[in-house]
Amino acid sequence: MRVVKDRLKTWLQGGRRGLNGFVQRLLNQEGSAVDVPEPTIVPRAEHNITRANISPNALKVLYRLKDAGHQACLVGGGVRDLLLGREPKDFDIATDAHPDQVRQLFRNCRLIGRRFRLAHVVYGREVIEVATFRGQQALDEDDDTEDARTSDAGRILRDNVYGTIEVDAWRRDFSVNALYYDIADFSVRDYVGGMEDLKAGVLRIVGDPEARYREDPVRMLRAVRFAAKLGFRLDPATAEPIPRLAPLLLDVSSARIYEEVLKLFMGGEAVATYELLRQYGLFGPLFPETEAALAQEVDGHPQILISRALENTDRRIDEDKTVSPAFLFAALLWPPVLQRWRATAAEMGDLAALQSAGGWIVGTQAGHTAIPKRFSIPMREIWSLQPRFEQRSGRRPLRLVTHPRFRAAYDFLLLRGEAGEADHQLCDWWRSFESASAEGRDRLLNALTGTPGPRKKRRRRRRSVAAPSGGPGDEGGNAG
Repeated sequence: MRVVKDRLKTWLQGGRRGLNGFVQRLLNQEGSAVDVPEPTIVPRAEHNITRANISPNALKVLYRLKDAGHQACLVGGGVRDLLLGREPKDFDIATDAHPDQVRQLFRNCRLIGRRFRLAHVVYGREVIEVATFRGQQALDEDDDTEDARTSDAGRILRDNVYGTIEVDAWRRDFSVNALYYDIADFSVRDYVGGMEDLKAGVLRIVGDPEARYREDPVRMLRAVRFAAKLGFRLDPATAEPIPRLAPLLLDVSSARIYEEVLKLFMGGEAVATYELLRQYGLFGPLFPETEAALAQEVDGHPQILISRALENTDRRIDEDKTVSPAFLFAALLWPPVLQRWRATAAEMGDLAALQSAGGWIVGTQAGHTAIPKRFSIPMREIWSLQPRFEQRSGRRPLRLVTHPRFRAAYDFLLLRGEAGEADHQLCDWWRSFESASAEGRDRLLNALTGTPGPRKKRRRRRRSVAAPSGGPGDEGGNAG
């Protein structure tokens, strides 16, 4: 095995096209396999994966594909997590059956995607994703077809070229995600050294790192996300090109970046992910205005609100509580909003300046992260309510607590207090007010003005009918 690995390293390092250079060696001109390295087969007795821990619906798909004469394997994060003793989030399947063949086997199947054509087998709320083994992309840039297409920069635009499990393994992103659980004999098949990396706690990209990042820049975000999630260290060769190639993310669609941001920060390891993103220069392409604002101190103190917000996010996920993307984006975009608000408040007034700053950042950020309106509107409301917490005279606090976004805005105020931005006495007052009874709230409001307490309204007496002149009631009566 050591000889095989040394040969693979030589091929990958010496090939001008990295992974494609290796795949070209795997296939001759007629497309038949030549000199394919033998995989490491881990038999059932030597690994800890059991079918009791696999989704019954995934097993149905695996067995039906096998019974129809196809090779079918559980692959990706499901296999990785099972080997690590974790509970998989989902179960993906790889097979030699083409998408149309999969659809013929399952009435509850739909085909999706143009860039990567996939089959989704639907069982109620659970979706089992089935992908056909991928083959090599055309090495001739002038030979793009409708099934395989790349950009001039090497980015894959379409990839519906089908192949064998051996080539499919070398087309996957990271070695620990390229392990196959074969339903035919319950073994784990390893073509790229994923088992060794799994035991060593190393995240290593398959193939030439720079070529793979150019094919799909989002792989850099996935590298950071998996490293944080698994607690793995990045292989030096995998990490080296990331800061240099980070600007490639600017060419990725803002809608796709939005989905990746949710995965980065709502997976339970937001703090570790955020630190790695900044370490490798990946946060700037995602949130350029925030990155610029974070480079500056406010009132002589570094801005820590984002870190505190991400700590709260991780804690809520750990406690199985809901996390709102609106609140998350409100925190991630707050530093530039705060700077612009403070710079224009004297000229425009607090509320107008804050609303203007919010509109500006939403428009600017849209070119990088397409935040849906169902989240961007509540996000802006969270911001615009912040000045109202300063206004505690009269009945204003009572009106504020009835606002639909009060709770989120209140939590954001407390977050600002934790970060040293909002006044602690103000935050303490609102903690007391928010949890107090109606009588307690009246006492807190009266304490601000020094009044003894709310006066009861006196009933107005109904005026009696005017008495005759000189009789009772003459002094308070109406003129006749």
